[in-house]
Amino acid sequence: MENEIPAPEPQAEPTPNTNATESFGALLSQFEQSHKADAGAKQLEGIVVSLDAESVFLDIGYKVEGVLPRSAFKENAEGVKPGDKFPVSVKGRNEERYYILSLTRVSQPKDWASLETAFAEKAAIVGTVTAVVKGGLSVDVGVRAFMPASRSGVRDAAEMEKLVGTDITCRIIKLDVADEDVVVDRRAIVEEQALVQQASQYAAMQEGDVVNGTVRSLTTFGAFVDLGGIDGLLHISDLAWTRVRAPEDVLTVGQELQVKVLKIDPESRRISLGLKQLQPEPWDQVGGKYMAGERVTGTVTRLMDFGAFVELEPGIEGLIHVSEMSWVKKVRKPSDILKEGDTVEVVILTVSPAEKRMSLGLKQTLGDPWADVAHKFPVGAAVEGAVTRMMKFGAFVQIAEGVEGLVHISEITAERHLHHPQDVLKTGKVVRAQVLAIDKEKRQIKLSMKQLVPTSLNEYLAEHAQGDVVSGRVIEQGPGSAVVELGEGIRAKCRVPEAAAAGGGSSGGAKADLSSLTSMLQARWKGATTAAPQVEGLRVGQIRSFRIAKLDPERESIELELA
Repeated sequence: MENEIPAPEPQAEPTPNTNATESFGALLSQFEQSHKADAGAKQLEGIVVSLDAESVFLDIGYKVEGVLPRSAFKENAEGVKPGDKFPVSVKGRNEERYYILSLTRVSQPKDWASLETAFAEKAAIVGTVTAVVKGGLSVDVGVRAFMPASRSGVRDAAEMEKLVGTDITCRIIKLDVADEDVVVDRRAIVEEQALVQQASQYAAMQEGDVVNGTVRSLTTFGAFVDLGGIDGLLHISDLAWTRVRAPEDVLTVGQELQVKVLKIDPESRRISLGLKQLQPEPWDQVGGKYMAGERVTGTVTRLMDFGAFVELEPGIEGLIHVSEMSWVKKVRKPSDILKEGDTVEVVILTVSPAEKRMSLGLKQTLGDPWADVAHKFPVGAAVEGAVTRMMKFGAFVQIAEGVEGLVHISEITAERHLHHPQDVLKTGKVVRAQVLAIDKEKRQIKLSMKQLVPTSLNEYLAEHAQGDVVSGRVIEQGPGSAVVELGEGIRAKCRVPEAAAAGGGSSGGAKADLSSLTSMLQARWKGATTAAPQVEGLRVGQIRSFRIAKLDPERESIELELA
């Protein structure tokens, strides 16, 4: 028959789709085609009944009050007082069974038209979670809607179960009226609310505030602290007044603590926190407690190239500079004599509470070898020691432990000119020297090696005595006196009577044989008995006998008279 209506062709079974949004139709078939909400109105009026440091409590007409964080209000709820009214929505219940409220203006759809309006305007709506289903949750938004697990705003199945029976705020992300297919998203709303809350908290927070937080994570440089929606950084240097090696030595993840807001960066919105700032500053108590010159005991905490830090008490450290570690040797690095953890006795050299600095001395506890150096090594004394180091200008000689003297290059030898001390000396060689001068304040001693080397004059003075008859050659003659050469480089002054001076000439007569003269003088100087020829007077170049009238070893002078 022409008008016969053909039988409908058999429909193929729908292919399962893993995509939650596309499979909603299949999932929806598992439930009833119609559903009427049995919940009451979701938009409520809340009346403020009380406030505390963190929360605002409102009467919403239920047996249990609702609660809102102060950060949900402008200026952290400053100006909000009991009796004030606010439109609120119920989001759920907390552990204390208070209703968790929201100031977000949301509506509860009552028909498909209102759903279409909310979808077109991307408006937030209220729904009730009715069950956990495959791939997500079933939500009553006036009709049955599906919420994928990834858009629930919770992390695991256990948390999803907790949402069942609670009212949530969500947004429609898919709407098909013909197929009665509705997909909603709670996560976007939660994230937006978190951003709003963060902005509110950030705006209300000020530098210097003391706030509560929970340690969220630990790093090598500090800890991130959750301040209730926003994070702050608690740097390792602000954990304690004492030195902290690692944050885990002081904190644990999940630990609740009270911290102080040190700095807020408006551009990056970074918040710096401090824990030690809530404790008394140790340096504030130092005034009058530690005095210069006082001996104290401490523990070596750190070694640096320039010195060692010693902790005298928690939060109070002083520095021993390498130059203050030893009188005896030059310390190149602190680890040569100290190590971390050592307990040491030190002397306070300087203390400045305002600058939080203290200078300490280690060598001062060992006794200063320069204290009695002038008594032990007086000027003129002969000393002995090893050459410790050489410079172009001279050589340093250690004459006692911790005491060095300098032999200038000009005081090393009188025999020849030196270009460098190493021409005649080497490090470690033991030498004898005479103390020339001492400067205790500058810790300097001047030494001379050449002063202790005997000369021919020294030998002559040592071998002769007053009254000895010696031979010499007249080399200069003047009124009442003459200069006589007794040997090579040895000269003496002779008093000449007027008669002897008149009997001589200037330098007339035969010229003396200088070579034979020198040989004769040396022979007589060494003890020969050959007598000088007797003459009536003196003349330059004449060789004769004289008697030593006076010897002065200190002045290195000899006076003669005619024999």
